[in-house]
Amino acid sequence: MNTFEELEINEDILRSIKELGFTTPFPIQAQAIPELLQGNDVIGQAHTGTGKTATFGIPMLQNIIHGGGIQGLVIAPTRELAMQITEEIKKIGKYTKIKVVTVYGGQGIGIQLDALRRKPEIVVATPGRLIDHLDNGSIRTDDIKHVVLDEADVMLDMGFIEDIEYVLQKVPGNRITSLWSATMPPEILRLSDKYLNNAKNILIDSDDLSGEGIDQSFLVIKDREKHKYLTDFINQNKGQVIVFCSTKIRTRNVARDLQKSRYKVVAIEGDMSQNKREYSMMKFRKNQADILVATDVAARGIDVPKVGLVVNYDVPNQDMVYFHRIGRTARAGAKGKAVTLVSYSSIADWKFIKKQIKSDLTDLNKKMGIEVHIPDPLKRDVGRRIAQPMRSGYGRRPSYGGRNRPSYGGGGRSSYGGGGRSSYGGGHSKDGPARDQYKRRNSARSSYGRQNRDSKKKW
Repeated sequence: MNTFEELEINEDILRSIKELGFTTPFPIQAQAIPELLQGNDVIGQAHTGTGKTATFGIPMLQNIIHGGGIQGLVIAPTRELAMQITEEIKKIGKYTKIKVVTVYGGQGIGIQLDALRRKPEIVVATPGRLIDHLDNGSIRTDDIKHVVLDEADVMLDMGFIEDIEYVLQKVPGNRITSLWSATMPPEILRLSDKYLNNAKNILIDSDDLSGEGIDQSFLVIKDREKHKYLTDFINQNKGQVIVFCSTKIRTRNVARDLQKSRYKVVAIEGDMSQNKREYSMMKFRKNQADILVATDVAARGIDVPKVGLVVNYDVPNQDMVYFHRIGRTARAGAKGKAVTLVSYSSIADWKFIKKQIKSDLTDLNKKMGIEVHIPDPLKRDVGRRIAQPMRSGYGRRPSYGGRNRPSYGGGGRSSYGGGGRSSYGGGHSKDGPARDQYKRRNSARSSYGRQNRDSKKKW
């Protein structure tokens, strides 16, 4: 299809779409919107930046009756993504009078209760807080016609599948359900078989990890040299910049150093309060800040069209994390750049990710004439720190990782930009041998002591 008019969308929604500057639907929109408008369930798989929110938002807005109670429910894994979805649906439904409310953990429940008293027609929620409202009776499911599960693979990795099933058992069975996921692990397919009715499978570039439209490059340097080259790349860029770091402490340090260099910087990391995170995102979206420094909490929750450059200050710990990071630029068919700064200790990790990249990749060391001098201890092949994909290939910790369930951008230890040392180790802990040696020495001393005591008793 060449235009949105061919999709039989009503005039109020078409008017807002035109104001947003969209005339031609993306492939996922051209295929999925007609199915959803006809009342069919949909399983959609498409890479980031392809207009997915509009794909499920337009049919939902068109089929919902103003003043008819909560009829649309969107479930997203993170508060940032939930807020982003809400804003997009509000823009598309600008002339429909449909009210949209976001509920998520980290915000006072009183604020959300006030919003729910205004009788919204659509609720966008994270799983935990949604269940709180369902159990308290502040959200009723009797009138729900549309259910959307967005980023289902992330919710799987975060351990939310049981929560999702709990919610789906409470909504009417004659609903329209759409499930959206970047990857399709077996658990997601089983969930769709159980709760979706004869769903239409729409796979758009499901294997596309090329980062189309993104000029990708990398530079191998010493870790202490990263700030200098980061500022060089920022100065060469014309749009906004997102800098991804591996830990919360690293995020704070990089943001502080950039502020000292007189850049307009905001940061997002897991230990920040919700108000501070929202304030940072507001400033970045309104172009009041040129640079956003973030942990991977933001890798799937940012849609800012003016982002022209993504810098991986640290090599991500999985290939899918890399692709979702760089997907923050070149949104909706635009062009962008992504630069990865590779420290000597991360070369093995980067080699693994490079194998998954299908598009051209520029070696900036050759282009800029920068030689790589790896110290002798690092030349040994000590194995990759990188974790092999578990279910969806995104963020799931192996069994030897932390004991707690990962929290995507929440407090505490996290596999998405969490604080502290990552548990994706190279196979053995340095503490192990030392601990064993201590035990052996201690055991030897104890044995020697007992022998002396026994011998004294004999005498």
